[in-house]
Amino acid sequence: MASLDVGIDLGTANILIYVRGRGVVLREPAVIAYDKESEKIVEMGEEARLMLGRTPGNLVAIRPLKHGVISDYTKTEKMLKYFIKKAIGRNFFGRRPRICVSVPSGATEVERRAVEDATYDAGARYVAVVEEPIAAAIGSGIDILRPVGNMIVDIGGGTTDIAVISMGGAVVTQSLKCAGDDFDDAIVRFVRKKYNMLIGDRSAEEIKLNIGTCYKRPENIAMDIRGRDLITGLPKTITITSDETEEALREPTGQIVEAVHGVLERTPPELAADIADRGIVLTGGGALLHGFEQLIEEKMGIATMTAEEPENVVAIGTGKYIDFLEEQD
Repeated sequence: MASLDVGIDLGTANILIYVRGRGVVLREPAVIAYDKESEKIVEMGEEARLMLGRTPGNLVAIRPLKHGVISDYTKTEKMLKYFIKKAIGRNFFGRRPRICVSVPSGATEVERRAVEDATYDAGARYVAVVEEPIAAAIGSGIDILRPVGNMIVDIGGGTTDIAVISMGGAVVTQSLKCAGDDFDDAIVRFVRKKYNMLIGDRSAEEIKLNIGTCYKRPENIAMDIRGRDLITGLPKTITITSDETEEALREPTGQIVEAVHGVLERTPPELAADIADRGIVLTGGGALLHGFEQLIEEKMGIATMTAEEPENVVAIGTGKYIDFLEEQD
């Protein structure tokens, strides 16, 4: 019987599970809703996400992962167990899977151990931990074993991981606690400052996905958004434009561009020359923000492209990493 191999992209915003032979089978928000008094978990995943900011006093909806690392161990373990079971289905019993999990490249030894332990506790027979940029490179179809430099910028929900990879390892890395969630926060702050209106994270995310940009769009598009007027305390609707989102997102996207520049400065000259030839690859859900390719290309002078299905590449890479390890043995 072939072993059951599972890859998990343990993200701050979403958890993706890849099963060998079936591809990405599960994508759920990394959110748990539980009862404060009894500590009993009420909902997980999408149902729990809908409760964020909308729960009565005794119910709390939280994300047990912060910036790509575990902030609440027991809840993360329960969530992993639930999602693994959901992804594998009935096969779960009697066949403990080999699981590969991704962590940010800046994760400490303690944080890696916590991820490993939680995965074993969730029912794994064997656990491998891989850095997100390496998983992203494998998932993007890059042959990471060749002696050439590849640059990956993986923009997730909680962290952005930038790495130069060559011969199967990361030569220069930087993990930045600035990513998709920070884009949402920047939009919330902008609307509060400019329009005296308070909007929730979900509304901010809608703006980001529909009209958000970090590079001026050819046409300025707009959308209506509802929130609470901070002066009257009543509901209010405003119209926000893509040019305004570019202004709102300038600071967090600028931090990412600066970090990319910093990694390039620390890259050995031969590898830097390879990157100038081969370009920079963007992965992760944050790479879907309009204009990121153009922004990095303009600031670095290096061709930049986004991987196919950027939000799935880390999960696919973790799924293939076990094969990669076996080839190394």
